Formats: sequence, structure tokens, C-alpha cells
Amino acid sequence: MEIKPLFDRVVLKSIESTEKTASGIVLPSSAQEKPQLAEVIAVGPGGVIDGKEVTMQVKVGDRILYSKYAGNEFKLDDDEVTIVRQSDILAIVK
Repeated sequence: MEIKPLFDRVVLKSIESTEKTASGIVLPSSAQEKPQLAEVIAVGPGGVIDGKEVTMQVKVGDRILYSKYAGNEFKLDDDEVTIVRQSDILAIVK
């Protein structure tokens, strides 16, 4: 299935964090924090949002850091994706 976000929305696929601590202790999924590192899989066109011109700063394939409690999570085919506003993205990771 293909997804095309509207306006300044960005579709993200989380990059799973390690399930072990540095000392080798395995963490159950309930004890793990929500990952904040993700890959951009779709980008909206931008445009005029609330009277201001918004130019998209990210592109498909970028790895980004985003706000911990930002966006909405959805199940798309067999993948979990998160849709956020571009303003919820904190940085592009190179």
C-alpha cells in the first residue's frame, strides 16, 4: 500500500533500538522507551499552512530524530508507521 501525506505531514518508520543494556541485560518490550529515531518513508508537499508558506526540509530516506510524544501511530500493511508534522522533527541524522 502506498501512502501520500497531506500538507506538512511526514510518514516515519521507527528504527528499532537495541533490546539490551550496555551490561547485557535484555529489556522486555514494556520497559523499552518509544524510539525517537526514524526513517522518512513519505513526505507531504508543504504549501501554505496557517497563512505561512511551508517548505519541506526532509526527504524520503532521511534518518531523523523526532519529539517523543509527537504524531499518530498507524498500522500500514505489516508495518507500524507514525505520521508527524514537520515541526515535530528535531534534527536530520547523518
